Amino acid sequence: MADMPNVNQTDATEEDGYLSEGPVPMHTAELYPRSGSVHSVPQLRDVDDRAIQTFLDQGYLVVDQGLDAGEVEAAGSGLYDLIDGKYPDFRSITVESEAKAAFKTMAVRERREVVRKVFNFIDVEPNLTALSKHKAILGVVGRMMDDEPAMLQDMAMLKPARIGREKPWHQDCAYFNVPTGSVVVGVWVALDQATIENGCLSVIPESHKQGPHPHFKMRDWQICDTEVQVERGVPVPLEPGGLLFWHGLTHHGSPANTSDEGRRGIQLHYHPAGMGEMTTEERMGLFGGEGLGMTC
Repeated sequence: MADMPNVNQTDATEEDGYLSEGPVPMHTAELYPRSGSVHSVPQLRDVDDRAIQTFLDQGYLVVDQGLDAGEVEAAGSGLYDLIDGKYPDFRSITVESEAKAAFKTMAVRERREVVRKVFNFIDVEPNLTALSKHKAILGVVGRMMDDEPAMLQDMAMLKPARIGREKPWHQDCAYFNVPTGSVVVGVWVALDQATIENGCLSVIPESHKQGPHPHFKMRDWQICDTEVQVERGVPVPLEPGGLLFWHGLTHHGSPANTSDEGRRGIQLHYHPAGMGEMTTEERMGLFGGEGLGMTC
């Protein structure tokens, strides 16, 4: 059985101390929904018991304006400080394949336009550390999982203009060695306007109720395209400061960005503080399609 990605594993290759993603085929346009309405509340203070129940029923919840302009600016500045090299020993950065050869000779600000991921920044960059400990966000996450939340993964996901790649449909728990039944909550924080055109996330409501789904190593570690219920999916456009909460078993993904507008988002995952751990072999027994004798 192949060893598939866990929290800090990647198929990217190293380039001058940084990581570069390999090229991937373009997905078909029909693989992502272009319309649909989402369940949302205006602000974090509006997340009441009914909204928590919506999350539990639907597998996601949108908060239209979760952060104010100052908080968005601070998080964005912190992200750029990491990319720009303010922390010389920090190398947890992945760039798009098109920039692999040129990245090490690019001007500092040019590098911002080709970065795909920034990760493992908690306890490195103060503004992003503060965001991961945002009291109101953690309060909502704790109610969603009915437990004290603990950090599982921190990552910034960027889709540079014209070259930002797809993240195929998947379940986050396929990547994490978390026991069956544990509620993992992902939080996506928009730092720029995320639109259908520049590759906002899409979710499939209620898909978390189906349990673990087989994943395959195709364009990424993903659900087979033919198994995605696109007709049930909804896109989740967000304004800067908007938040998307989703369950770790909810099917979600985002298309490539072929527009002239890039977008940045901070993605945080939390698990119950008292949670145990399963082995990679146990996880692959639930999510590893090839190892289960399946084909895609």
